[in-house]
Amino acid sequence: MGKVEEFLKKSSEIMKKSLAGVDYDKFEMKNISFDYESLMNLVPYNINEIIKIQKEYKVGGTPLYELENINKIVKKLSKPGFGAKILLKDEANNASGSFKSRRASLSIFHAKKLGYKGVVAETSGNYGAAVASQAAQMNLKAIIVQEVFDSKWIGQPEILEKGRACEAYGAEVWQMTVGPELFYWTLKILNETGYFNASLYTPFAIKGIETLGYEIANDVKEKYGKFPDYVLTTHAGGGNITGTKRGLISAGAKDTKVIGVSVDLRGLHMASDRDFNRKSFTTGHTGFGVPFLVKPDRTDVPRNAARALRYIDDYFLVSQGEVFYTTILLAQIEGLERGPAGNTALSAAIPFATKLPEDKIIVVQETEYTGAGKHPYAQLTFAREMGVEVIKGDPNDNIPGKRIAIPEDVENLRYEELNMNELKISYLKHNIKNIQEITKDDLNFLKQEVNEVESDFVEKFLYEKGVKING
Repeated sequence: MGKVEEFLKKSSEIMKKSLAGVDYDKFEMKNISFDYESLMNLVPYNINEIIKIQKEYKVGGTPLYELENINKIVKKLSKPGFGAKILLKDEANNASGSFKSRRASLSIFHAKKLGYKGVVAETSGNYGAAVASQAAQMNLKAIIVQEVFDSKWIGQPEILEKGRACEAYGAEVWQMTVGPELFYWTLKILNETGYFNASLYTPFAIKGIETLGYEIANDVKEKYGKFPDYVLTTHAGGGNITGTKRGLISAGAKDTKVIGVSVDLRGLHMASDRDFNRKSFTTGHTGFGVPFLVKPDRTDVPRNAARALRYIDDYFLVSQGEVFYTTILLAQIEGLERGPAGNTALSAAIPFATKLPEDKIIVVQETEYTGAGKHPYAQLTFAREMGVEVIKGDPNDNIPGKRIAIPEDVENLRYEELNMNELKISYLKHNIKNIQEITKDDLNFLKQEVNEVESDFVEKFLYEKGVKING
């Protein structure tokens, strides 16, 4: 066994130390299940306390805008009596410029409270900037480990911009090539520094996002007299959906549907050196979105507190060109230069709104700051340099990694609705592999995981696969 393999055997011990002794083994049950709610209850702060903490560190209380000019277009594209109202939660107003400040705030606060001298996070960038911003306010050191380059040391402009932002807030940034070294070096740094692991996937990170759903529910109720009918959220690793839905439920908006939206990058492999720079979006795409729905525990902690399949009601895909178009549309008719990744949900919300009655309310759940490297023109220029064709035309002509088709008009925006049952079945297949018998606790866990508590969806699947339920 080599030195690297020998070191990786210590990962559980290092993770436990870097998370203040959190023992994930305590939450494991028989076979495949674990006590998710008890894991979430590790966080010793209620929603009001979290709101207070975040306010102190320039997070939360972000504005909710009605997109009046976009809504006029929606009405023109809709048949009589249709055309839902679209609202936008402007998360770019948080310190660091994205909703990730909510995700970072509670982890950094808790690390400070426990006496840690610094924090470590691995990220494509927005989260790193949020961690760095919060750490700067709380006088903690921040080390950000960032996957940036292909093997030729070529980096995407968006990722480079995010790295610049991390450094601007005073973080030490470790930039590396695509591949498994991200986890290895994060582990090495945690071991050598003794810093707190500000992972994206701990209960602290997810609890921090709950205030976003809570605010959305209360803001809409106060202004429009009811909770939103739909919340559309850009989906990557699952934390955005999980925290937002849990926050909506906390505020009483249990019937609000949460729809995840990702950029369609099917066919590109996220760990591929060749494919890495042939995508124009570093997050919010199917390369994260689909795997984290069906195999959520592929993270840097033993159990992922982001369980998107528990909370998602539907899943839409849009193309890269449609998001670029929507980013420019938002800037030029609403005066909001944001994105691009935060506009993924908005690009689906526009055509979706035309299909809904006019009394329905859609909230697009977040925006993010923009910068030179994040601007559509920088991204498209880089795409051409990587051999990707950029054209004006039908979004259906988009081919991930080969062609970006930018719509010529707003009426050309569309979305693809993925089959949720197929995603749920994929999740179940991964979890019962090589298992012939499960307990009733396992059954209840699986029903919660695929959001089928009130149906016999899981039981039918298990019966077809010959898996027995003991007891």
